[in-house]
Amino acid sequence: MTDQTTDDGRLGLDADQVLTTTRSVRKRLDFDRPVSRETVMDALDIALQAPTGSNRQGWQWVFVDDEAKKTELARIYAENFALYRNLPRPNYADGDPRAQAADRVVDSAQYLADNFARSPLMMIPCIEGKPETSGSSAAFWGSLLPAVWSFMLALRERGMGSAWTTLHLINGGEEMAADLLGIPFDRYSQGGLFPIAHTLGTDFRPASRLPASDLTHWNTWGNSGV
Repeated sequence: MTDQTTDDGRLGLDADQVLTTTRSVRKRLDFDRPVSRETVMDALDIALQAPTGSNRQGWQWVFVDDEAKKTELARIYAENFALYRNLPRPNYADGDPRAQAADRVVDSAQYLADNFARSPLMMIPCIEGKPETSGSSAAFWGSLLPAVWSFMLALRERGMGSAWTTLHLINGGEEMAADLLGIPFDRYSQGGLFPIAHTLGTDFRPASRLPASDLTHWNTWGNSGV
């Protein structure tokens, strides 16, 4: 795995490369290399250009590098992951790329659960309000999640990676995280828990996905237009 970076430390990827090679990184997170706050804030400045409903920009971003707090967040995540891993897996048809990747995905997810606390930095994105009292859930989460994805894209261009996880939010974990970090639980919702680190190498490739023609409908459901 080789790194190819520009003089300012960026990879110099074009838009299509960034969009098709930004992965949820788990086993290739470099837990031993420090993360620059300046680089992270630079990536966040890029992410804040994302769309947000009515231009409210009701997002807040909680970064955690305190060792004790990272350990507690990792504990909450690991306990919920253990429950999640015991749930029945989805059934896929023979040849489905999701079936072929399932064991590898579970293995890497277990690795992250076991090592989450080693992340140099963690991030919890928050959005003002609660989805159950904010009308359309699509509009509610649509005011936060595009910026989160833009943040992951910006990290990728800077030789860094993350993984989008949400398991800390269940079984009372969201409120425990709020208490731990001082997040106003009654006023803000959390959008996930993200490990942030440099990546071991930068040579990520497009993932195997179902073809767009299998997922497309034109004018009526079931009409692929082909």
